[in-house]
Amino acid sequence: MTAMLCAAVSANAQVIDASKANGTKEKKSVLVAYFSVTGNTKKVATELAAAVGADAWEIIPLVPYTEEDLDYKNPKSRSTIEMQDPYERPTIKMCTDIRSYKVIFLGFPIWWGVCPKIINSWIENNDLTGKIMVPFATSGSSQIAPAVEYLRKTYPDYTWDDGKLLNSYPDGFLKEWTSKYIK
Repeated sequence: MTAMLCAAVSANAQVIDASKANGTKEKKSVLVAYFSVTGNTKKVATELAAAVGADAWEIIPLVPYTEEDLDYKNPKSRSTIEMQDPYERPTIKMCTDIRSYKVIFLGFPIWWGVCPKIINSWIENNDLTGKIMVPFATSGSSQIAPAVEYLRKTYPDYTWDDGKLLNSYPDGFLKEWTSKYIK
């Protein structure tokens, strides 16, 4: 682990193994890690995990976001302040042990054209070396390409797929899209 931004990282806390937290008995090689505030990304992440038989892990902020925090029109809202500060890293409620995963689908809503800063917190608390990172996002109006470009530029030592914007998709799409990653 690098910068300790997880509340679980303290003298008496532990890092949680995502497979144990999700009640799975066997180690899986695929993880769907996601951050969701309104439930849109969570819905997609849940469907994605079910489609590929993956473990799912919700990235939860230590301090939950309120509706007022998400008011992008307010220059004093929490999300606006976080997104304007390139060094902002919100604290995560729990960290995950991702060592056993080879492919990680990383989901988030798009904020200000990129991923929310809590995604940076999660990435910086995990060693993603040797893992295939597949971003997916939900958004009211933005595309995923700028978010993926940001991730590649910010974390060039990791392998980033182009990812997908998953606001809507036909039946069977998730299984078809993910088939190249699932062996």
